[in-house]
Amino acid sequence: MAAIIKGLYDWLLRTFWATEMDVTMIGLQNAGKTSLLRVLSGGEFTIDTIPTVGFNMKKVQRGHVTMKCWDMGGQERFRGMWERYCRGVTAILFIVDVADFDQIPTAKQHLHSLMGCESLVGIPLLVLGNKSDLPDKLSVDELIDAMDLKSINTREVSCYGISAKEETNLDAVIQWLMKYSSK
Repeated sequence: MAAIIKGLYDWLLRTFWATEMDVTMIGLQNAGKTSLLRVLSGGEFTIDTIPTVGFNMKKVQRGHVTMKCWDMGGQERFRGMWERYCRGVTAILFIVDVADFDQIPTAKQHLHSLMGCESLVGIPLLVLGNKSDLPDKLSVDELIDAMDLKSINTREVSCYGISAKEETNLDAVIQWLMKYSSK
C-alpha cells in the first residue's frame, strides 16, 4: 500500500511540479564521465567504455526533477566545444581522474581557462575526483589544492571524491545537483 501511495505522490510531483535542469559533464579523456553518467542514469558500470565522440546526452530522473546531462568528449579535439555546451546550464560537473597524476596540471589548466569565460560566470561548479576506489590517488583536500579550486571566486565551487565503479558518494552528487533544481 505504501508503494502505491509513494508512486502516486511521485507521479503528482512529476506531473504538476516537474522541474528540468541541464547539467554539463566535462573533463579530460578517461576521467570517467561516461561511466559516471551511465551509473547515475540507472545503468551498470562497465570497464570497457568506448571514448565519447562529441557528446552523449542522458536524462536522469530523481523524484520531480529531470536532469538532462550532457557528457562531453574529453579528447583535445573536443575541448573547444566545452564552453558552448556549458552556457546557460544549471550546473557544471568537472570530472578528474584522481589516480592519473600526470593529467592533473592539464585538467587544472582547462578548468581555469573555462571558468574564466564571461558567458559562464555564476554557474555552479562541482569538481568530482573520480576513481577514489584506487589505492594511489589524491584525497579531496589534495585535489582542491592541485586544481587551485580556492582561487575560483566567480561561482559556487564544491569538490567531492567519488567512484563511479563502486558507486561511492553518488548520492551526495545527486543532492548537490537537486539543490540547484529550483534556482
